[in-house]
Amino acid sequence: MLSVTKKAAAQILQASKDGDMQGMALRLAPYTKKDGSIEYNKMGFDTIKDDDIKINCDGIDVVYEKNYQNLLQDAVMDFVEIEAGKFSFIFLNPNDPNYIPPKNN
Repeated sequence: MLSVTKKAAAQILQASKDGDMQGMALRLAPYTKKDGSIEYNKMGFDTIKDDDIKINCDGIDVVYEKNYQNLLQDAVMDFVEIEAGKFSFIFLNPNDPNYIPPKNN
């Protein structure tokens, strides 16, 4: 199952407040590109459907359709500083052929 870090959950909660979307879930709709890598840019706030997979983390819900379960199995959604002052959601996903596990320092 997908997991969501506390930093990502906090950012999702802030974005829901900023966009006046409190109480709505963040919906993920990943897809596989031609090279086999997984793209995550299709996400937005939505209502929860009965057959959705739902993850609750620190008061926010992240949902996705069951047909995405294999793409997101064991993935981690995080919110990190990519470069100075530039923050972004990232997905650490062992199902992506381009995945490189983080090095332990």
